[in-house]
Amino acid sequence: MARAGRCLQMAICLLAAHSANADTFKEKKGLRAPQSNAAAFRTEVRNAMDEALGCGGEVSDEHLQAIEEVLLPMYVTLPKNGFDRIERRSLRYLAYRYFHRKSALVVHGFEPTRVVNDSSWGAAAILSEQVPGYVESVLESSHAAEHGFDIHDAAHMVAVLEQLIFDSESSLLEKVYNLQHKPMTRALSDQGLQQLLEAYIAIWMAGDDVISVLGNNRELAEIFPHWDFILKFVRGQIQALQHQRQTPVSSARKGGNALLKRFSFEDAHTVVGGITKSFASFWESECRAMKHKLVTLDRKRTGRVPLAKFYGKSLKDDEWRFGESESYLRELGALDETSWLGKQVIIPNYIQGASNCIVTANHYSVCCINECEPIMADIEAEVAGPFAEVEHLMSLVGNMTALTTLEDEVDVHLDKSLVAQLQAIAKEHGGKVPIHGRLFAQWLHYVFPRDCAFPYKSGQTQALSPSQFGNGYLASEDEMETHAKDTTAEIPLATMKREELHWMSQWSEEEELIVSYEGHITAGKSLEFLKVLGFGCFAVAVLIGGISFNRKGQVSNQPFLLPGAGSKTHFV
Repeated sequence: MARAGRCLQMAICLLAAHSANADTFKEKKGLRAPQSNAAAFRTEVRNAMDEALGCGGEVSDEHLQAIEEVLLPMYVTLPKNGFDRIERRSLRYLAYRYFHRKSALVVHGFEPTRVVNDSSWGAAAILSEQVPGYVESVLESSHAAEHGFDIHDAAHMVAVLEQLIFDSESSLLEKVYNLQHKPMTRALSDQGLQQLLEAYIAIWMAGDDVISVLGNNRELAEIFPHWDFILKFVRGQIQALQHQRQTPVSSARKGGNALLKRFSFEDAHTVVGGITKSFASFWESECRAMKHKLVTLDRKRTGRVPLAKFYGKSLKDDEWRFGESESYLRELGALDETSWLGKQVIIPNYIQGASNCIVTANHYSVCCINECEPIMADIEAEVAGPFAEVEHLMSLVGNMTALTTLEDEVDVHLDKSLVAQLQAIAKEHGGKVPIHGRLFAQWLHYVFPRDCAFPYKSGQTQALSPSQFGNGYLASEDEMETHAKDTTAEIPLATMKREELHWMSQWSEEEELIVSYEGHITAGKSLEFLKVLGFGCFAVAVLIGGISFNRKGQVSNQPFLLPGAGSKTHFV
């Protein structure tokens, strides 16, 4: 642990030196990450690592333990090597899931859909994309390289990323102090802190383009939906800090109640940290409102809305949402183009899309809460391993409910096709289902089509913010009107049953494992191979011995396989 602690200190110093803030505002919240020279950055990191001994940034054992408690239910379900450790892809996956589960933060560079290989974490064009590799390089030693990572390493990875985010907040907070000509060494009044944090959250959400209108709540209300509620949220965060300080210990340390009404830079940073961690929960009502409007258009519970109705909703209700262009929806993976009903927007993919992330900073985005995460958490807690039996999963998932709203709760129905698909997945992997694979995630999508996103193979979609996508991320009014006139889906959706719509047309048989099952699945397939080999040897012996059997022409009860079954397995 001594080495890990020193590595953590080094990583904090290295990453803190390169943290930065969002600088560009677009119409719908997307912010551009700055470009960086990858080679120069690598050189700076290597040089800094040689000099970064004992540079501070201690993390308490209590905090590391709290992180491990969150990670543990996920960690136990990941495939382990012979040393009971996980490999680097699993480490990245754990970090991604931790922040998504805790605060709905998507840490850039850790997305499961990003293409990586054994020697690289992905493209190195953007600074934030390099963070995972350099955090890992600091944690990695010859022992880790040979044997993998344990849960303590994973906790340190998370702690490093938390520190990176913390330092990014500090940098932006210093900028706001300077903009408002407030010395960072001077304590602020309650009103001064409120004024500071209002400016902070505006720049945090929209970048430098709002600097000219800071303090003008009328203009800010035109830029930000529900600006008045955002101000109340900021006020609530300040009150939470004040409540925390109302203790005898705090009074003694601060020198009495008079000083409790003044706020230092550290106090402001504490509030800012609370804003980052809790903003997704605060904004969730907006995400739910979006989802509710789409769900009202999904009467067959397919998790899909015809593009015509999607744009029609925007035009009819004069919505500021639901205006993304067809090409941008395709890039996000929110467009299903396989149905005979025409192009359809996939509800959970759209809600989870980068266009609906309310904050996009250099190293992370604050997005809508992933409603499939609690479902996966229940499965992981029950399965407690990397594989699950088909019967176990059917019993577990079959007893769940799909809860869109408090008034819209339905029992899960596993029809014959869903059961057959799960059986086919298990057959592909030696008789059991790997729960961290694309096929199982795809199966969950069709069981919970409004909550679990459709999973694409890595590299097929990109989580680009609107400004990263560039011009054309919004559809023109003419384009929306043209699509809205398409009535192809209206009569079938009104008159046909869900099964008759062939709504699962997007199903793909090709597997892609999010974490490494290498060695685990091979053993399962080897067992199947030995069974086949044994039967073959028996058949040869029968033929050689001249033994004859009467064939009754009976047809075995094989599970239904989709066209093209016998998929290839790929490791991300």
